[in-house]
Amino acid sequence: MASTTKKVLVPIANGTEPIEAVITIDVLRRGGADVTVASIEKQIRVDATYDVKLVADSLLSECSDAVFDLITLPGGIPGATNFKNCQLLEKLVKKQVEDGKLYAAVCASPAVAFGSWGLLNGLKATCHPFFMDELKSSGAITVESRVHEEGNVVTSRGPGTTMEFAVALVEKLFGKEKADEVSGPLVMRSNHGDEYSIKELNPMQWTFDNVPQVLVPIANGTEEMEAIIIIDILRRAKVNVVVASVEDSLEILASRKVKLEADMLLDEAAKLSYDLIVLPGGLGGAQAFAKSEKLVNMLKKQRESNRPYGAMCASPALVLEPHGLLKIAHFFTIDTTGVKILDFKGKKATAFPAMCNKLSDPSEIENRVVVDGNLITSRGPGTTMEFALGIVEKLFGRDKALELAKPMLFTHP
Repeated sequence: MASTTKKVLVPIANGTEPIEAVITIDVLRRGGADVTVASIEKQIRVDATYDVKLVADSLLSECSDAVFDLITLPGGIPGATNFKNCQLLEKLVKKQVEDGKLYAAVCASPAVAFGSWGLLNGLKATCHPFFMDELKSSGAITVESRVHEEGNVVTSRGPGTTMEFAVALVEKLFGKEKADEVSGPLVMRSNHGDEYSIKELNPMQWTFDNVPQVLVPIANGTEEMEAIIIIDILRRAKVNVVVASVEDSLEILASRKVKLEADMLLDEAAKLSYDLIVLPGGLGGAQAFAKSEKLVNMLKKQRESNRPYGAMCASPALVLEPHGLLKIAHFFTIDTTGVKILDFKGKKATAFPAMCNKLSDPSEIENRVVVDGNLITSRGPGTTMEFALGIVEKLFGRDKALELAKPMLFTHP
């Protein structure tokens, strides 16, 4: 019997845009595709943009005889240029086209790689706005769609369109029903490209000295899309982000088997102080965070000193709620004796839809991003850009957040 498994190749390079790579891999694996992440470099670890370290499953040279149902390229510069100059990748993609199989690219790669290889001549395609002239000069008919499908080629525009792009690839491989099944739990926006909004209660100023220091812990089972989107966007905003592994090694295996490398172990990271500690979700990752006494104590100290902290997806329900971090202590004095009584007041939060029943106060759960004073929470992979932009907004103001959202194509350019 012929195998029904769909095989997908996702090449990565030094300078690949990590949001685009990781969302594509994660969503395709959710759809049931057998995805091979292959480094075009001499080693399996690549230095993606924004100092993100990704570890491939293999080298591209080990995939030269494999047959794929889809080859899809993330963008990023110089990643797309490195793809263009990789003769083996060019040969594999050209063979894919000759065999009438699916090929796809996002951001700079439709123009820089596919265009320069002559694969889009006479076809309608899109890419990042910065590369539209180059796409046009390669013979493509340019369109400004967020995702464009033309025969066997699918193209898209940037980090903010990649989730839609990846769901479209799931539909190409497995059909509409599977694509809908995958997109539901992603908690995607229905109004792609519109301005986003966050729900804020008890507004307070988030302050920092010089450059904000932010801790993003990761663990085995962390949702890779959530972690990478947070890290990438905060680094775009020139925040000093420390990615710390709560495991015994720097390399972790995320929820959809993407291998990420942290900057340091949590023991090392705990020696520093942070303007914000923010937890991505993912079931296994949230469980690992909840078991990390060191991380929980850091979060409690953060709360006690009234410094910002945040969590999303499974983490508000599995880390913050059970450790009392959705409550805030208020002192008030009894007149007659002068005894200080400690009173706990609940903070409003949201979480992954299926986890919201674990929150003691569900009154604000329908919001995609909730800020309550020094706490920020959010729902799932599809709300992570709003969550990260919400953090940027709290640190630097809304204008800065929108200035980042546009070139990412999260909001209309």
